[in-house]
This record gives sequence, C-alpha cells and structure tokens, in this order.
Amino acid sequence: MRKDKSYAFALRRKGKSYTEINKIIGVPKSTLSEWLNKKRWSTQIKRKLSKDAIKSGTVALRKLNNTKKSLLTQIYKEGEKEAKKEFEQLKFFPLFLIGISIYWGEGDKISKSLVRISNVDPLLIRIFVRFLKEICGVKKEKIRASVLIYPDLDENICKGYWVGKSGLLEKNFNKSILIQGRHKTRRLTYGVCTITVSSTYLKRKIDIWLQMLPQAFLKTKESLFAELV
Repeated sequence: MRKDKSYAFALRRKGKSYTEINKIIGVPKSTLSEWLNKKRWSTQIKRKLSKDAIKSGTVALRKLNNTKKSLLTQIYKEGEKEAKKEFEQLKFFPLFLIGISIYWGEGDKISKSLVRISNVDPLLIRIFVRFLKEICGVKKEKIRASVLIYPDLDENICKGYWVGKSGLLEKNFNKSILIQGRHKTRRLTYGVCTITVSSTYLKRKIDIWLQMLPQAFLKTKESLFAELV
C-alpha cells in the first residue's frame, strides 16, 4: 500500500474528515473518497462527523438567534421608551386620540406583531388609515387591507367600495375572504373591511399608548380634551 494511502487510513481512523486529510497530505478528496468510502469504519466516522457538524451548527444557530432576540428585545424597549415620550406630545392631537380610541375599541389585542382592526364603517376605516400614515409614520404600501364578504355579495363591487372609501389603492388589498351564512336581520351591503400592518415595533408602541391613554384621563379631574381648549 502506498505511503500516502496508509497515512490517509490512519488519519481517517483518528476521526479526521476528508477536508482535514486533504490539508495534511495533499491527496484530492475525490481520491480519498475512492480509498475510504467503502470501508465500514470510515462510513461510521462519516456519520459521526455529520452528527457533530449538525450539532455544532445547531449550537451556532441558537447563539445567533439568541443574539438576534437580545438585539430585538433592546430595540423594542427603545420603542416603548419612544412611545412614552411621544404620548406627551401626541395627546394634544385629535387624530392621535381618535386613532388610539378606535384601536382601543376595535383593534386586535391578541397578536404581538399585527396592528389590525376590522369594521363596517367606512369613515372609521379611513380615519384609522390616516392615523397609521400621519401619526405612526407607516408608508402607504405597508398597509394591507382585505374585505370579508358573504356569498350573495359581489367581490368586485365590495372591494371597489372600500378602495374608494379607505384612502388606499387597489394594490393595498389582498384577496377577499368569503364566509358562508349571514345574519338574517343585520345585512352588510359591502362586507367588513380589515386594515393590517405587520410590525411588532409599532404594536409595542400602540400597546404603550393604550395603557397611557386611560391613565392620563383618570389621574386628574380634568380630561385631556379640556387641555385642548
């Protein structure tokens, strides 16, 4: 047996990978594969090396995810601090008060990352869209909308109605959601419009505003509206 092949066998038995053996003796990995691939002990080592690599990669990924999570946590904390400072200025703006009040009554309180409301009132929807753009600084293309409709409603007519009333464009609208059945007496002519922004950062800020708004009203005998006069 040639010396380099014998050396390759010895290195392989020590648990070295093809890449490591190649660096030590300079034999191409394709040649090493021909020499070692069919050996049972070599196959076992290969499996062990693969498991070790997966384990190592998983540990590295966890460390990376923890780093990202730590960074995101810090960013969200900064957002919460920012929200508290902004509240003291924004509480004098009617659009801010109306937008937060709309979310207080109609908004999604469960999701940690979605700012979302659903309603049948076109004026309420339009005002909330303005709140997102002018108060929250959300770009128009980041606002998504959808229409929930019943089988007896025309999707194009309903979507066209909400496009016109919401202040958004047709491209902001996702595919309409069709549901079966409807209330016998409560008829919805144009369905229900849902407005959504996917942003954990903004959701954290809105959560802070929702906490501060009632506290600001209740901590003094005079309401915030009295300060506007």
